[in-house]
Amino acid sequence: MAARGNGRHGRDAEGNRAGHVLALVATAAVALVLAVSIAFAAGARHREHFRTQATTSARTSSPSSPAPSPDPATGDAAQRDDDGAGDAKGDDDGKDDAAQRRGDATARAKRIVDAMSLDERAAQLVMAPLAAGTDPSALASLIGDDHVGSVILMGNWASGVDGVRAAIDALRGYATDGTPLLVATDQEGGLVQHLQGPGFETMPSALEQGRLTVDALREDSRRWGAQLHAAGVDVDLAPSVDTVTIDRAANAPIGALDRDFGLDADGDARHAVAFIDGMRDAGVATAVKHYPGLGSVTGNTDFTADGIVDTTTDADGPEVAAFTEAIGEGRPAMVMMSLASYAQLDPGVPAAFSRPIVTELLRERTGYDGVVISDSLSASAVGGVEPTQLGVRLVEAGGDVACINDPAYTTPILAGLRARAAADDAFADRVTASATRVVAMKIAIGLIR
Repeated sequence: MAARGNGRHGRDAEGNRAGHVLALVATAAVALVLAVSIAFAAGARHREHFRTQATTSARTSSPSSPAPSPDPATGDAAQRDDDGAGDAKGDDDGKDDAAQRRGDATARAKRIVDAMSLDERAAQLVMAPLAAGTDPSALASLIGDDHVGSVILMGNWASGVDGVRAAIDALRGYATDGTPLLVATDQEGGLVQHLQGPGFETMPSALEQGRLTVDALREDSRRWGAQLHAAGVDVDLAPSVDTVTIDRAANAPIGALDRDFGLDADGDARHAVAFIDGMRDAGVATAVKHYPGLGSVTGNTDFTADGIVDTTTDADGPEVAAFTEAIGEGRPAMVMMSLASYAQLDPGVPAAFSRPIVTELLRERTGYDGVVISDSLSASAVGGVEPTQLGVRLVEAGGDVACINDPAYTTPILAGLRARAAADDAFADRVTASATRVVAMKIAIGLIR
């Protein structure tokens, strides 16, 4: 804003000499020149700032300067403020625009899904695993013939960015039905970093990430995301937003592995948002996990069905509030459901199979209308469920994508979804709604252009 001059006139004009008037005029002229110069310089700095921002945010296909991903919830590629406070536009205009983009993406997704067969819609709800060392051709039939919509890269990939990119390119080549394949991995840091080797940094654990400022974490996350983007990964199934409430060593799935940020619920949420924002800056979408939290159980649901009952987490507690904040502020592409059960929410039912948790708490109360993905349905926690019914129970609860770590489960889960959809019109409608959410997400993150 230009500085204002004094503009003061002498009250006794008759007593002023002409020379004094001229001096005042000269002084005012000098002040005006200085004001204009200051304003011009400030404007130049202001324009340069936004030129720099525009250059940083510009879309490009270069792996060294990845494009920012459109907002997975809205399709909006504009970056948010560093503090995560909201859209660059005013709140009301930003919300209206976001709602319009969501509506446009959903309408377009509906048209795409309407053109699919029911079997193809069911296949969009399956995320098949490809383990390190397995040739991508192992999934050629599942992707090309059965139209499986997503793949997760599992195990310890040591082939670096170029090796992962070659595998992903091969996988994408099998998708010939016009609906692109989505590729995800678990790249949290610490003990959970599936992609390694040349081009991938060794990421610190989430506990160490929690010691960073949110600005520093966002910048580090952007750099890690750039490496994933260069390798062709669409979604990082991270961060964990679990708040540990018991002794860390006794909390086998999270605390003992340093997979949480090690803060209180609000701090965990703020760091999760920074991680999400950094990944988005690099063009990579995210999934927060493990809703509504694995920080209060002793058993690791991947390996046991014992010690996986949470007796303390409730709908109004800080653990759920951390997810609510991370979802609302970070806008992740997906929310991953826990396989533990929650005595105060829906006793005896794994969260991924619980309608009170998935639909009533996450979707209706929290207001989340995006993609809900399960934790691995080949985990020991749900080993007592017939494999053909695992995906069915997820969809019945209001979930969408069945994540699978053991390839032996992929075909039974897909077959179960298809069989139930063919026999039950109401379930077929659920499958269609879920497939529409998945395709809308693919549009939002730029997979479908």
